[in-house]
Parts: sequence; structure tokens; C-alpha cells
Amino acid sequence: MSQNPQFLFDFGSPNAFLSHEAIPAIEKRTGVKFEYVPILLGGIFKATNNKSPAETLAGVKNKPEFMKIETERFLKRFNVKPYTWNPFFPVNTLNLMRAAVAAQFEGVFEKYIEAAFHHMWVEPKKMDDPEVAGKAIASSGLDAAKLFARAQDADVKAKLIEYTSSAVERGAFGSPTFFVGNEIFFGKEQLREVEEMVSGK
Repeated sequence: MSQNPQFLFDFGSPNAFLSHEAIPAIEKRTGVKFEYVPILLGGIFKATNNKSPAETLAGVKNKPEFMKIETERFLKRFNVKPYTWNPFFPVNTLNLMRAAVAAQFEGVFEKYIEAAFHHMWVEPKKMDDPEVAGKAIASSGLDAAKLFARAQDADVKAKLIEYTSSAVERGAFGSPTFFVGNEIFFGKEQLREVEEMVSGK
């Protein structure tokens, strides 16, 4: 069991993107490196009978407004920029997440994470369109053709399923989820608790 804090992410989650933006400063303050674990959010939702906030908040009075306030607080507290809403949301991230595992295997994981989050939430594109995704990832200096081809290999597919199933077994029901040892934290707002725990507070 890794004692480094783990960050379970799917590129389709704007809150996972905001967490990703906040993590470097936390790593600097604590001297602890986060371990990124790619998971398939759709798979987690299916396994836990969960739904995305877009569905659960539809028609609920006051809660979406509160969540906007919460996000503003988060941006201020962690000094990060807001995301640009992806007009193609929800984006099917299956190939993007498989390619994340491929990038792990190919030794370009961190660079790929930066690229995929960028093209989802900084300069948003329809990243479930293979041609669009290929051009976007290639424009970030990666061998997109190689990664997306590798993403179709059985070992890559199996690894993403393994990460996702393991996340559910450990208690995850969405993204962003964090683990510090066996302690689970859910949602970007709990990054403060994650930081406190790794700081020994």
C-alpha cells in the first residue's frame, strides 16, 4: 500500500482538473508526491449506481448555486484558475483513460496527463472524437498515434479495469477521490484534509 497520497482521476471530471491544478503547490508545501491513478468514471458510476452531478443536481433548488460558491472558495484557497466549461460535456473518456494507462506503460504519463486535462478544461475540445483527440494530444508534443494504438491492447484495457475495480473495492464512488493509506477522501474540497494528513497535522 502506497503511503504517498493517491489521486484517482478521470479527465471527464472538471473537479478532478481543479484538483490536478492544486496538487503541485501541495506537493511543494508538504514535500510529498501524489500518485496519480487513472480510473474510468463511467465504470465507477455503473458499479456503485452513482450518477454525475449534472444529473443529480438537475432541478435541485439552491444546490448548484452553492456548489459554484464552493468552487470559488476552492479557487481562492488553492490559488488556481477556473476551468473553461467544455461545450461537449459529457465527454466519453474511455479512450482517453485507456491512453493514460498506455502513457504510463510508455513512460510519458505526466506529460500525457497535462495534455489531456489541458484539451478538456483549458482549451476544451470534443475529446471523444478520435481525430480531434489525436490532433490535440499530438499538438502537445506526444506520439498520439502510438498512444491511442497502444490503448487498444489487452494489457492496457485490463489495467484500467483493474484500477477502476480496485477503486470501488476501496470505497470510491466518483472522481476526484484521494487515498492516504487506507483513508479515503472524496471531492476537491477535501484536498485540505489530505494536505493536513500528509503534513502530520
